[in-house]
Amino acid sequence: MIWLALLLTAAGCYAFKLAGLSVPERVLSHPLTDRIGVLIPPALLGALIAVQVLASGRSLVVDARVAALGVAAVLLCLRAPFLVVVCAGAAAAAVLRALGWMG
Repeated sequence: MIWLALLLTAAGCYAFKLAGLSVPERVLSHPLTDRIGVLIPPALLGALIAVQVLASGRSLVVDARVAALGVAAVLLCLRAPFLVVVCAGAAAAAVLRALGWMG
């Protein structure tokens, strides 16, 4: 059953890719398509971050992950290197959890 689902998913992904390749050039070069194409990746990234930081199962949770995201956001605004942002966010979450704050 799992292999059938895997094969169907793979076939669906391939069909979806083929459908994207068959879109006419006039549709792809339209200004609205360009604007939408630029806006979709940041919106999806924001949604993924929100779900990973604020959700635990089906409930909303405010814990050390929110503080870590805040630290990372401040460092990004200060244009810190990406590795520094990631390490500082992880360290903030680790310290808060070690102290027992924001579980």
